[in-house]
Amino acid sequence: MEINKCPCEGDYLDKMVQPAVLTILAETNLHGYKIVQKLAETPMFGGYKPDPAGVYRSLKTMEKRGLVVSSWDISRTGPAKRFYRITEAGKECLCRWIDTLEEYRRIIGLLLSEAKKVTTKDRS
Repeated sequence: MEINKCPCEGDYLDKMVQPAVLTILAETNLHGYKIVQKLAETPMFGGYKPDPAGVYRSLKTMEKRGLVVSSWDISRTGPAKRFYRITEAGKECLCRWIDTLEEYRRIIGLLLSEAKKVTTKDRS
């Protein structure tokens, strides 16, 4: 049985992009490409660069929801860059994410305990 590209490999954490981006922006305002670079440095991506198009889609969605705002910086040399910053609504959303992620961790811990019990029985 081939299980490559299976969610069991952990490659499908798309929903975690939003809280990761909000966490990054809670520290400092950044342009989109720098956000992608910072995401690659998080444990979630393990050094791999996330899909930039997906990150920009997430930023656009978060902006529509009022969680972040953007503005163009044309004061520097080179091409204009869109800078993003978290809003008060974004900070509230991040706080809710913290509660949600804590609950996920609790539930995952329970699932892990049960999964280990049944797989240990099978291996005996």
